[in-house]
Amino acid sequence: MPSYRRGRINEEMTRELASILREIKDPRVADNFVSVTAAEVTPDLKFAKIYFSSMTGDKNEIRRGLSSASGYIRKRIAESLNLRVTPELTFVADDSIEYGSHINTLLHKIEKTMPETGAAPEETENE
Repeated sequence: MPSYRRGRINEEMTRELASILREIKDPRVADNFVSVTAAEVTPDLKFAKIYFSSMTGDKNEIRRGLSSASGYIRKRIAESLNLRVTPELTFVADDSIEYGSHINTLLHKIEKTMPETGAAPEETENE
């Protein structure tokens, strides 16, 4: 299968899953702000890894809640996407947002210490 088709399917699945997650009533999912960051389908479209993130709640509990609702989620994906086979879903916690937040915090700490040490940014000669 051409990679551009898989890319389009990945984007469509990500978009559909974001709207489907708002309908899930499981408290492990509904009580936490869960967002889908990416979806990756295999070339044969039989399996898909769904990456999710949440700033609150236990990621393992959220993953269990999503896994228990995977039958409903697959049914909704089959209704909205016109695919021959609806992929089996595997949910994976995505820590990239938390990592980015951590890096941002470190950069702010460094920025705060810069004026204290008296270091000034170097001026370019072209100015």
